[in-house]
Amino acid sequence: MTPPFNADPAFDAGSIVVCDWPLCQVRLQDDARFPWLILIPRRAGLRELEDLTREDRAVLMDEIVRAGEAVRMLGEASLRPVQKLNVAALGNVTAQLHVHVVGRRPDDGLWPDPVWGRGPAAPYGAGALRAAADRIRLSQAG
Repeated sequence: MTPPFNADPAFDAGSIVVCDWPLCQVRLQDDARFPWLILIPRRAGLRELEDLTREDRAVLMDEIVRAGEAVRMLGEASLRPVQKLNVAALGNVTAQLHVHVVGRRPDDGLWPDPVWGRGPAAPYGAGALRAAADRIRLSQAG
């Protein structure tokens, strides 16, 4: 029997669950400085991309592209269009396999440096965070 998928509790501190796609749990990072999604493959015990089956790696790539579209949509909704997508599977802090998809702009305050571990975050506020998550869900429906 396959063990159940559980996202590392560390993700709860800085992101919320938006929805599930065929492979990944989709989470919105609670940092209004950047439109930022985290994809966590819903498979137990994964740490590296090589731990995925060949088929799941292909699905993950499709979901990364899909997340990029959602991140760009969030940028448009906030009147800060995304000019570059940063995609990374770091895992140095939280070892569970996950992929960050972050929208960047030259005026985002950290450009051109990476966003990883560069705080403090600027939380959306509960209403704005829920609204952004709802926008993602609606954009992905149907």
